[in-house]
Order: sequence, then structure tokens, then C-alpha cells
Amino acid sequence: MDPIAPTVATAAAASLAWAVRGRSAGVFGRSCWRGSRSRRSIALTFDDGPSEGTGQLLEVLERYGVPATFFQCGANVDRLPSAAREVAAAGHEIGNHTYSHPLLCFRSPRFIGSEIARGQDAIRRHTGAAPVWFRAPFGVRWPGIDTAQRKQGLTGVMWTVIGYDWNRTADAVVKRVANRVANGAIICLHDGRELRARPDIGATVEAVRRLVPQLLDRGYTFETVTRLLCPTTSSSESSASLPPPSTSPSKP
Repeated sequence: MDPIAPTVATAAAASLAWAVRGRSAGVFGRSCWRGSRSRRSIALTFDDGPSEGTGQLLEVLERYGVPATFFQCGANVDRLPSAAREVAAAGHEIGNHTYSHPLLCFRSPRFIGSEIARGQDAIRRHTGAAPVWFRAPFGVRWPGIDTAQRKQGLTGVMWTVIGYDWNRTADAVVKRVANRVANGAIICLHDGRELRARPDIGATVEAVRRLVPQLLDRGYTFETVTRLLCPTTSSSESSASLPPPSTSPSKP
């Protein structure tokens, strides 16, 4: 056996793994994972919604006048159109998270294109919003995403910090995010659990209830993904402005 062969195979596997899952990888389509380190701004994002619990998160965000970006699944939008509209009406940004939240690796370009297009269509029909950002389910990219993104006018978004809020306690989520956040961070949490009806997102809601005032006290400004990545974009090209906080931020 050629002694070099295993090394080459290992290197190739590592390269593919990075292209598929690396947060800074753009091999399978243009992708962003953080904003400028020179601005004390961060973006709070939520995947997998909308769900029956989305309204609870909206209440917390409204309390502090904080905008967020919600990466919604088309199937959940079709199931709960009023919840999706509530997100848009509150002035938050909506991104595309495919239609049915499939794992896209080993899928055909045709399947990938259909999932992204169907998600885009469902969001547009029910909310009137035309997403410009796309987040792949599980953060897994694959050949075919680039073409699909360009066809729908989308740019991929990964994350800087992920909270693992679907299987951790609120305490663990708060500690993980608070310890890893920095200027330009994109925080990934979840207001749904894939396509599950009536998911328990209590840990997420409680974590956000505690994280938002804590991070505000540390001097961070919350922005939508558009504002974070494109700070010179005019207000007419990004999400609507949120009203001022209904209560003054305070420490938890």
C-alpha cells in the first residue's frame, strides 16, 4: 500500500467536512458567519420556527426593543401563518431555512433547489417578506446550494455562537452564549424544534429573557443580520425599526 494514500484520503475528508460544516466555509455558496469586530453590535437569530412558542420570544424582544432575525421553515409557516406574520409585523427580519428542514448532504441539486424555493414561496405568500438570507438546516451545505441561493437572491448565514438550546437547560445556554459572544457575533438559537408541533422551547425563552438584558448591560447593540453585515444599508432596505423598550433593561 502506498503510505501516502491514507494521508491524502484523510486530508480530503477533512477538507470536505470543513466545506460542508465549517462556519467560515463558502465552497458551496457565498456565506457569512460574523459581522465587524470593530462595532459592539451582535445579531440574535432563531431557527426552525415559527412555533406555538414564538409569541413568547416576541414578548421578550419587544420588552427591550431588540430586533432579531428568524430563519423560518416553510412548512411551519404554512402550519402557523399567523405566527409568521406576527414576527414580520413586529419589525423582525425573516430568513429562509428551507421548507421541510432536511439534511441537505447527499441530496441532488434539484431537491436542494426545490426546498429553498418552496421555503421562499411560503414565507413570501404568508408574510409578504422576501428573505435575502438563507441558513441551511443543521448548518450543512452541499453542491447545489450556490445555484439555488443565487436563483432566489439569497446569501448563506452561519453563526458565531450556537446555544444548543434544543437539548440544554437555560442555565447552560446562557453561560455558553455569554462566555462566547464578542463584537460582530451572530448568535444561533431556536424558536422551534424542526417541524415538531407544539415544541417545548421553554429553555430558549428563559435563556433569551436572561441574556438580552445581560448583553445590553455589557454595552452590546442588537441588530438584524442585515444591519450587522451591511451597516450602511438604508432603513428602507432592511427590517422596520422596532419601538423603544417598554421597560428599562436591568440585570437579571
